[in-house]
Amino acid sequence: MSKTRRAKRRQGMSTRAIHAAEDRERYADSITTPIVQTSTYVFKNSKEVEAYTKHGKERFEYGRYGNPTELVAQRRLADLEGAEDGVLFTSGMSAITTTILTLVKSGDHLVITDDAYKKTLEFCSVYLQRFGIGCTIVPFGDYGALDRAIGRKTRFIFSESPTNPYLNIFDLERLRRIARKHKVLTVIDSTFATPLNQRPLEWGVDLVVHSLTKYLAGHNDILGGAVLGRAGLIGEIRALHKGLGGVIDPHCCYLLVRGLKTFALRVQTQNESAMKVARFLEGHPRVKKVYYPGLASHRHHDIAKAQMDGYGGVVTFDIRGGLATAKRFLDALKLCFIAPSLGGVETLITHPATITYYRETRKQRYELGITDTLIRLALGVEDADDIVADLDQALRKSARARKRK
Repeated sequence: MSKTRRAKRRQGMSTRAIHAAEDRERYADSITTPIVQTSTYVFKNSKEVEAYTKHGKERFEYGRYGNPTELVAQRRLADLEGAEDGVLFTSGMSAITTTILTLVKSGDHLVITDDAYKKTLEFCSVYLQRFGIGCTIVPFGDYGALDRAIGRKTRFIFSESPTNPYLNIFDLERLRRIARKHKVLTVIDSTFATPLNQRPLEWGVDLVVHSLTKYLAGHNDILGGAVLGRAGLIGEIRALHKGLGGVIDPHCCYLLVRGLKTFALRVQTQNESAMKVARFLEGHPRVKKVYYPGLASHRHHDIAKAQMDGYGGVVTFDIRGGLATAKRFLDALKLCFIAPSLGGVETLITHPATITYYRETRKQRYELGITDTLIRLALGVEDADDIVADLDQALRKSARARKRK
């Protein structure tokens, strides 16, 4: 291989997660990116002010418009996702709502799939209507319905892949073809996948959204969001972001940069653990059904296999019994924490019926596919055998208690 070819070789994900977007020489020779904990930045004299305001000299002015620690995190995420640019936010929902508001105006229309995150669906179908913006919700995986839902005023298609909680996988190639046919934009929430497992921009998607709270920061200690894509679109989103003010703080950015350094190692471990746990659960007598795209039994396994490098750290499953059995199972766990998030180093487990969908009636939940016995497990980085053992003893204990009654 020639020197030129070697120079062009793209570095691996772990290398870029540690080194991308940072200068080799750093403040005070620090090995880590420092936290620039300030709300405003000083001009030395009036000439500096004019160089910035009149001549466009790049520098920091006020915290709502950028921060050095934030800039490193932002550029690193863009590198990992293969994006030209990106913007960071205080949460994943802030990233989603700001992006949507940037892309539409009164009289416009958008299309979203019914398997999207509950709060995203609520924002699109309820709040946007107050501003005269139409929204059509189509069944996930019905590409004919998706195609028919797009009209003259449609501006973009929004979906997730994988989705929550059934881990459905969007065929990004078909999405690209439909979007180009109608000349509309595409937005994919890729939080459950991460750039290690899936990079939607490579499939022609226009914008990718992440909840940084999950896998990318990876330690259950920050809230954050990001939208990544080509520079022109990101510039429009950044302009509105400055006005709405959902600005991530420097300390969160520092923790994000720290988390990203082990992101590839963590997610690879979570991929492997999830596959092991999914296979165990699929063979367990107390489990009715397992939903994991790495299993051949998952309805989108072939799509996932074609467009993903890994299947993620979340496994959803339905256990035998009823609501009381599900509660006994959760209460019997000794290692897994009952909590409504994912992507951190600790294994978390949640019961959608009583945590996310507790306001809905049983009939409403079942219409959404949220059964009394549906469980979502988000693997951490513990030894997979220990998680398997914990799940096994809790499943058996909940079954024995049911028989005694």
